[in-house]
Amino acid sequence: MASYKTVPGTWGRLETGEALTEDQIDARARQLLAQMTIEEKIRQMSGDMPTARGIVGMLRRYNAVPYPAGENERLGIPGIRFSDGPRGVVIYNSTCFPVPMARGASWDVALEERIGDTIGVEARSQGANFFGGVCINLLRHPAWGRAQETYGEDPHHLGEMGAALTRGVQRHIMACAKHYACNSIENSRFRVNVRADERTLHEVYLPHFRRCVDEGVAAVMSAYNKVNGTYCGHNRHLLVDVLRERWGFQGFVISDFVYGVRSPLAAASGLDIEMPATIHFGRRLRRAVRRGQVPEAAIDEAVLRILRTKLRFAAGPAGPVGEPERYGPQAVVSAGHVALAREAAVKSMVLLKNEPVAGPDPLLPLDLDALARIAVVGRLADVPNTGDRGSSQVHPPYVVTPLEGIRAAAGPDTTVTRDDGVDLGRAAHAAAAAEVALVVAGYDHRDEGEYMGGPFGSQGGDRRRLTLKPHDEALIQTVAAANPNTVVVLVGGSAIITEAWRHQVPAILMAWYAGMEGGHALADILFGVANPSGKLPCVWPRSADHLPPFDPTADEVEYGYWHGYRLLDHEGHEPAFAFGFGLSYTTFAYDNLQLSAEEMPAGGCLVASVDVTNTGTRAGDEIVQLYAGCQGSRVERPARWLVAFARVGLAPGETRTVHLELPAQRLAYYDVDRAEWIVEPIPYIAYAGGSSRELDLLSARFFICS
Repeated sequence: MASYKTVPGTWGRLETGEALTEDQIDARARQLLAQMTIEEKIRQMSGDMPTARGIVGMLRRYNAVPYPAGENERLGIPGIRFSDGPRGVVIYNSTCFPVPMARGASWDVALEERIGDTIGVEARSQGANFFGGVCINLLRHPAWGRAQETYGEDPHHLGEMGAALTRGVQRHIMACAKHYACNSIENSRFRVNVRADERTLHEVYLPHFRRCVDEGVAAVMSAYNKVNGTYCGHNRHLLVDVLRERWGFQGFVISDFVYGVRSPLAAASGLDIEMPATIHFGRRLRRAVRRGQVPEAAIDEAVLRILRTKLRFAAGPAGPVGEPERYGPQAVVSAGHVALAREAAVKSMVLLKNEPVAGPDPLLPLDLDALARIAVVGRLADVPNTGDRGSSQVHPPYVVTPLEGIRAAAGPDTTVTRDDGVDLGRAAHAAAAAEVALVVAGYDHRDEGEYMGGPFGSQGGDRRRLTLKPHDEALIQTVAAANPNTVVVLVGGSAIITEAWRHQVPAILMAWYAGMEGGHALADILFGVANPSGKLPCVWPRSADHLPPFDPTADEVEYGYWHGYRLLDHEGHEPAFAFGFGLSYTTFAYDNLQLSAEEMPAGGCLVASVDVTNTGTRAGDEIVQLYAGCQGSRVERPARWLVAFARVGLAPGETRTVHLELPAQRLAYYDVDRAEWIVEPIPYIAYAGGSSRELDLLSARFFICS
């Protein structure tokens, strides 16, 4: 394991383990800064990768080893050693978790914090001290190619999940939230200008970033795109006015790789580090300082932010942060980490439909004792498919496919046949010969993901359709006609329009990109070893016409106030599957919604309490969701918006009173003229239930008093 030579009185924390106060951190950072030449200061502000050779290496295998930035041997200052994410640690061969969209469907902040802790341990055990994988871009449209890398479409849900990952990672190393901001078009990401008014920015596209800042995230990565005419890496309004002055962010800002900086003038706009190599923040930046285009004071401020953050986290394997006995080769893809990946996949899968076929009971879970033959159909049934192959790709030592998981669980007494689904007639024959047919359909890295077109090949990018491919839809219809006991297992990174076939099958399960243990997790759900508990982190519409416009080739686009479930509610469209929806093998009932007060001040907080009962015969987890709405607002507001949630486990027949806090600040809107948040003294409604759909919700009125 690497260690660092330190200079007494400067980087001594790495050797002594002494606790430093913020004043001591600031003093030591300033002491270091005073010893630096302008060249050394600027070297702190860029990646250390050799430009040409490094970029070629990135194309061969991205982030195979940590990417260094800003090491100073003379002063004993360790560099940043970057590992990407967010499915796990990208460097070397690490544990591959389900993609964040899947983990968002778990609504389990405690689980996400445990995943972050594991990622921090594995990254640090392999020489990294910086994790660039807290991806919290809001899903504006499900066709976005990198939808799988974020947690969903709701700012509150996004913020809580991102904050949980941050907490876990930062027990061990620095974490970085990305891509700031308004990044949710992939193909034109290097050039597209996103226009958004200030209210939309602050209420829709920025709250989750602020939540991670409040959690203490070490760094923020700027996005490639422009916002209101200025590239994000040069956008002083975003990086200084909002991030630092309004939110009080104390960490540093790094660029997205290669194209995230367009000129050395970004250093005067709040960008601190150019990654992963020196293109603009080298000789060009020194020249800009000499010419007075970039004040040297801006360089000093950037370097102080970098040094303070490094000191705060005692950056490096020799440091005392975390539990040293947990680090080392034995910690990478350990049995415990593999079990956590399986648990995450189980808790992420969403049961969308489960109806009876020939009796009173729903088709799922399948009873292996009563099954002699299962047909598994579809190209994706037996291919490792953990998500896209861009910067988020993790390289685990193995991946359990759906077919492998089903065969391992079925055992020797049940025959599991395989058909790739290419020939519809052959697939129908295979399905008809079995008691149950499982169709695995959806997408892979060629259909959606980070855009790797142009000189890098042709794969990924924004999705070209929201439905399945025509052949997959025909395959489902053919198999369902041949065998009424058909289960459709969907693979993908966000919402899929299912109108052409969903009424023809009794059971649908969304498995997402489920990670290295996904096949075992799928079998756990199908055969009833585990009870499905995931709920959708994004609405599934009946038609693409119910969503905002989406043009992956756009040079300019307007991000309006409405999207996702808020848009469908606003325009009166019934979704196929609501935001927050998911079935279980048991049932839950809600009763007795009570509020701790009928009135509260604009700076107050009330508690909503609701009784949740497991009315079925199996233990299960329920995601209890709290929404708020209002009446008589001066501005247009959503019908309701998510303000709190909790995951609770209940035994059969058990009732639990779930308490959810509702701070008044979560009811505020952003007043553009006053540049501040306003909590109006008007009537409000609290809604509690199992999805965003009004029919699934109890309600209670309360008031904000003036």
